[in-house]
Amino acid sequence: MSYRTIDALEARGKRVLLRADLNVPVRDGAITDRTRIERLCPTIAELANAGARVIICSHFDRPKGRRVPEMSLKPLQEALSTALKRPVAWADDCIGPEAEAAVSALADGDILLLENTRYHAEEEKNDPAMATALAKLADAFVNDAFSAAHRAHASTEGVAHLVPAYAGRLMEAELKALDAALGNPARPVVAIVGGAKVSTKLDLLGNLTKKVDVLVIGGAMANTFLAAQGHDVGKSLQEAEMHDTARAILDGAQAANCEILLPVDLVVAEHFAANTPTRTVDVDGVPAGWMALDVGPKSEDAIEQRLRGASTLVWNGPLGAFETPPFDTATVAVAQIVAALTQSGALKSIGGGGDTVAALRHAGVSDRMTYISTAGGAFLEWLEGKTLPGVAALADK
Repeated sequence: MSYRTIDALEARGKRVLLRADLNVPVRDGAITDRTRIERLCPTIAELANAGARVIICSHFDRPKGRRVPEMSLKPLQEALSTALKRPVAWADDCIGPEAEAAVSALADGDILLLENTRYHAEEEKNDPAMATALAKLADAFVNDAFSAAHRAHASTEGVAHLVPAYAGRLMEAELKALDAALGNPARPVVAIVGGAKVSTKLDLLGNLTKKVDVLVIGGAMANTFLAAQGHDVGKSLQEAEMHDTARAILDGAQAANCEILLPVDLVVAEHFAANTPTRTVDVDGVPAGWMALDVGPKSEDAIEQRLRGASTLVWNGPLGAFETPPFDTATVAVAQIVAALTQSGALKSIGGGGDTVAALRHAGVSDRMTYISTAGGAFLEWLEGKTLPGVAALADK
């Protein structure tokens, strides 16, 4: 898909509505992860330096059309100002007289943050009146919120049809990385998919078997596939009702000439607890009453072998229960291999999804992969082959 970027925007003197994703994690009033803020700053700074009047809008949490004080974007005003090292003005609403007055007060190069778009129920309904009210504030629209692009909301999709629309630098980087991952990748392509349930990743698995050369399945969902093949997985987390589906996915992969790599050995324990006693067993050796919580060293070696023969990796989901040691061992080991191959130039590596980002950060490789997407649902839906409304609205018509 062809889309316009801010390279095509004559910004000076223009009121530019910038859709950001400032839905950052907050605990006890403090921002615990500023990644989304930091990744947004280059677009804001570039537009402001070019003389645009930058108007930032975003959702925060789920206030469901009501003013919930704890869900205000006001604390983000200072965080943005600190990150940008320049003043950021504030408007106590995102549409209507207060927003319009705040926009009118802007000079070229100024930056304004609007209040939470989801304080209005019309936002999530993609109400034309809400989109029109947002468009009234701007001469151009820049979407830099790939992580919200899977939602057809007034501030992500509706407004993009009412004023000239462009992709911001973060959106552009995400789309380039995703195109390199599955759109037009260097082959062979390996995908690693982990997670707890096959049922939540059916579309993903089905799409990947048609797109990649090797699909590595880990996490608790691997237990479902092993059980579907007739292995006794003890009291491991698995979905008995998904066995037929798992077998169908295996058959579909074979028809598509996609190798599915399942664990050949497992790290098992009687209890799911940190530093509990464990054993490493082959997939046929899970003791009664024990559970699989990570893949074993032989499985790690098999994954490494596929990675060393690959040109592109897409990673979504950890291989084990990485939050609880020692069940982070395989995820960390494979992540280190991926980072080394990436740094050597042998592999292009793209990771994304909430647990994936946390796992790769835990492994200490966040800055040694080609690209890590901070988008959760949007990244997953893109991998599933779905059209993202917020991206489609940027199509160069």
